[in-house]
Amino acid sequence: MPSTNINVRIDSDLKAKAQNVLADLGLDMTTAINVFINQVVYTQSIPFDITKQKAKQPKLGGWEGKIFMSPDFNEPMEEFKDYV
Repeated sequence: MPSTNINVRIDSDLKAKAQNVLADLGLDMTTAINVFINQVVYTQSIPFDITKQKAKQPKLGGWEGKIFMSPDFNEPMEEFKDYV
């Protein structure tokens, strides 16, 4: 089967990082791209999910779900005064 070339422009830092990851997996860039293209043809789709990610909410560790902000900033102070 004859082969053909594809020219792609990519950020040089991104390319270097991808090559390092692929080398750790025992692949070169050409093989990885061929695997991707074969999967596109086989699955008739992009072989991974492409989604718009929501902004991540900061985690509060063990306090997650136990700390909240009152819409009325003075409300916690009133509770504190009642406590004291």
